[in-house]
Amino acid sequence: MKDLIIIGGGLAGTEAAWQAAERGIQVYLYEMRPFTETGAHLTPNLAELVCSNSLGSDLPDRASGVLKAELRRLGSMLLECAYKTAVPAGSALAVDREAFAALITTRISNHPKIEVVREEVTTLPDEPTIVASGPLTSPSLSSAIAALSGQEHLYFFDAIAPIVNLESINLGIAFRASRYGRGEQAEGDYINCPMNRDEYDSFVDALLGAERIKLESFEQALEQGVRAGWHQFFEGCLPVEILAGRGRESLAFGPMRPVGLTDPRTGRRPHAAVQLRQDNLAGTLYNMVGFQTNLRFPEQKRVFRMIPGLEKAEFVRYGQMHRNTFIDAPTLLCPTLQFRERKNLFFAGQITGVESYMGNIATGLLAGWNAARLLSGQVPISLPTTTILGSLCHYVTHASPADFQPMKANFGILPPLETTERLNKRKRAAAYAERALGDLEIFLSGLQDTV
Repeated sequence: MKDLIIIGGGLAGTEAAWQAAERGIQVYLYEMRPFTETGAHLTPNLAELVCSNSLGSDLPDRASGVLKAELRRLGSMLLECAYKTAVPAGSALAVDREAFAALITTRISNHPKIEVVREEVTTLPDEPTIVASGPLTSPSLSSAIAALSGQEHLYFFDAIAPIVNLESINLGIAFRASRYGRGEQAEGDYINCPMNRDEYDSFVDALLGAERIKLESFEQALEQGVRAGWHQFFEGCLPVEILAGRGRESLAFGPMRPVGLTDPRTGRRPHAAVQLRQDNLAGTLYNMVGFQTNLRFPEQKRVFRMIPGLEKAEFVRYGQMHRNTFIDAPTLLCPTLQFRERKNLFFAGQITGVESYMGNIATGLLAGWNAARLLSGQVPISLPTTTILGSLCHYVTHASPADFQPMKANFGILPPLETTERLNKRKRAAAYAERALGDLEIFLSGLQDTV
């Protein structure tokens, strides 16, 4: 039988569907939206980005950049779509989220080997299946996965930053610039809202005093960090108000750090700065970088309008928070992303504990590739651990279960370099990148595949 069921039409699910279909497998891609909502998605489109519109650094000496290079070599459809819908973002790859999702939806819907089924899956099928249901997996499917695995899911919180209409930004105060002048556009890729010391202090006071949306039993975990794993707290998705509560200068050294920026009104570096990044190709919408929040909507309007340049800001989307679910991959999955106790069942995307958009796309690619290999009578593969994708899959399937927390692409999970030479950070990163792409090429040259 050469049919494959994929549950979830997000980044991982659509990439998996494309990879399997391109290898001759008939794919049934199940997406519960729009008939069953998630609470975070706004459209019925596949591969909708609900948080940031940035897919991370595109620099060749950054782990995210190396992962992109690996995915280009492996034929990622979603990465191709990302470049086609890219918006200026300095050294990062950011996309027009609507154009990105629309392009992927069109390509998936038009593929002769993919049938999109718009209904919720509440149980795990016996047929070959990839579960790519994402962090917002429905309660019924979560229960089915928990029953199969014999354990409850882990979770952490994720938050969405507000989006502002460009016409409502006061560019007499806010200014366009990229940090240290490193951007694609001469005038700068970001809009920056500078603050002096007094403005910053007043803003922090208002932020700390603002009313938040109650998270019921999860409130205490949120105050400490965001629970991920049994004893750990994942820090990557903290709301801006929680960061502010950790110390008055936390924001000035975090998402509001002013390094590399000069306020043209004063000729000096501001005490702090809020950056806004272009969110659509038309350049009419900008998102507040690093300003994930769980404040009530009226409070967001009141507090964020205290930011110089945003006094009359029109918010086309307010920030919000949602709970993310992932499985205990070290005890449940193989590096091939197969379920240990059922080899025709694969998991991909954020539900595996891989963090970031690119990690989701990458694991979707591998799961789709391996499912196709399995259905074609070939042995599923795992990539060399010297590659970013190989090391990510190795990490999430070999980490200590007691300490497991979501992980994104980084050089720290790669094996050490085999050199006695002392390398600075940049040279070490370049060496990791060269080794990763070289080893990937060697691996692929000796591989018999279904394409």
